[in-house]
Amino acid sequence: QVQLVESGGGLVQAGGSLRLSCAASGRTFSSYAMGWFRQAPGKEREFVVAISRSGGDTYYADSAKGRFSISRDNAKNTVYLQMNSLKPEDTAVYSCAAHEGGTYYSTPYRVYEYAYWGQGTQVTVSS
Repeated sequence: QVQLVESGGGLVQAGGSLRLSCAASGRTFSSYAMGWFRQAPGKEREFVVAISRSGGDTYYADSAKGRFSISRDNAKNTVYLQMNSLKPEDTAVYSCAAHEGGTYYSTPYRVYEYAYWGQGTQVTVSS
């Protein structure tokens, strides 16, 4: 198993930036593809971005392309989400998740493909 803890959320004005971190503990971090999801009040959980085990492959939701950037540091057991040009519609609880299995290049984007989840961190973007 792997345990995930997010940090870095907060309140930011529209156009601002935040960097989220997700620290993992437990099994070998490089065994997992990692993803970021978000959930706004009254809405379903939404895929944001995923990164493969090595970090060489990424897959972004259209809403994140050009503004968000995912990276990982396997030596530090941490995955990051850099969010720029934030908009009020980005307001949500952001959660990281770990996917076990698949290929070395997998970048899964479906909620059910992830077995392990963090508790989430709130991101609020004011207009």
